[in-house]
Amino acid sequence: MDVSLDHHVHDSPDDRPSGHPGGTSTEPRGGPGVVEVAPRDGLQNEARPLSPVQRADLIARAVAAGARRVEAVAFVHPGRVPQMAGAEEVMELVERVEGVRYSGLVLNARGMERASASGVDEVNYVVVASDTFSRRNQGVGTREALAAWEGIAARAHADGIGRSLTVAAAFGCPFEGETQEAAVVELARIGAESGAEELVLADTIGAAAPDAVTRLLTAVREQAPGVVLRCHFHNTRNTGYANAVAAAAAGASWLDASLGGIGGCPFAPAATGNIATEDLVYLLGRMGMDPGIDLEAATEAGTWLGSVLGIAVPALLGRAGPFPGTAPGASGAPRGVE
Repeated sequence: MDVSLDHHVHDSPDDRPSGHPGGTSTEPRGGPGVVEVAPRDGLQNEARPLSPVQRADLIARAVAAGARRVEAVAFVHPGRVPQMAGAEEVMELVERVEGVRYSGLVLNARGMERASASGVDEVNYVVVASDTFSRRNQGVGTREALAAWEGIAARAHADGIGRSLTVAAAFGCPFEGETQEAAVVELARIGAESGAEELVLADTIGAAAPDAVTRLLTAVREQAPGVVLRCHFHNTRNTGYANAVAAAAAGASWLDASLGGIGGCPFAPAATGNIATEDLVYLLGRMGMDPGIDLEAATEAGTWLGSVLGIAVPALLGRAGPFPGTAPGASGAPRGVE
């Protein structure tokens, strides 16, 4: 695979389409788009590691279902997260599809170097709103992590790579309890001023409720106007889908979801899966939104992933199927009367 950076060159920021970091011809249609995170945030907490070949297959299935943004890999130490070992090999195996953007998680300068050399289109850097959780997750405090972001953003910008900054534990911390909204807003403001094209508000432990989602998105937009907003919800306490609807109503451009609903954070106690791509697509479709994902293909991919992992995935669509009035392969929107 050619890992030169020539294909990363983008237009100037003012020329980039709204709704997407780094610029792309594919934008959300009639509502938020879906960022597929099963290959990274999904697999990182599963007991059975998948091989690079299997992970590349998962990415291909997500793209075939319509995903146009995929969190493909994490450039982290394999001793800390063995499920993410071999990121470079995964990226070499992935058959790049035009119009699809492949991202990698980075947590430090070394990870950024690896990401750049591997040819990802976007990097996602994490700052945890809780200092205790930040030290467990990244080995440094929140302010240290935020200070390191400036260098990561500068390197990504120089290499023409899209830059997303995730504020993790934005709605609650397993060690410190409630997360102060003002603290999250301040982290987002500083992150945007230092180079973030996209801000991701992450409910890492599934503690949020819809009203908090609406307030936080509104406050962040006021402090970081013009920056793309994205949300990442876990369904730990069965509120993930309600929060996704609130985020869509509050104007989030993108929502993270994982095929099968797998996932969780290995450094957060009692972490459970992400909201499921297929279930979210069905929900958005029934609300008249089109995230551009084929419902049947996504459901099949989620079921396949469960079989590879040897688990029953949390997603419900693979068990119940779409509503009988839904056209095969449709996003979940109801058909007209025939």
